[in-house]
Amino acid sequence: MDGKDAKIKLTLEFTVSGSGLEDAMEEYDELSVEGMIRELLDKSIACDEIAVAVVSGPNTLEDYDKIGE
Repeated sequence: MDGKDAKIKLTLEFTVSGSGLEDAMEEYDELSVEGMIRELLDKSIACDEIAVAVVSGPNTLEDYDKIGE
């Protein structure tokens, strides 16, 4: 490869159990799903300028707790 940067835009949808979400956010020391995904990508493939936005579903554990109410 000639050293060019590549911008990749994607849509990602996944289902995770409450305990799995809590464990992952704790492991990455993040308070939001957006922050956790940003950390996962950065640590896995050293991305620059990562923009993450939760479009639907809970972004925090507090949001997740409200689902059952």
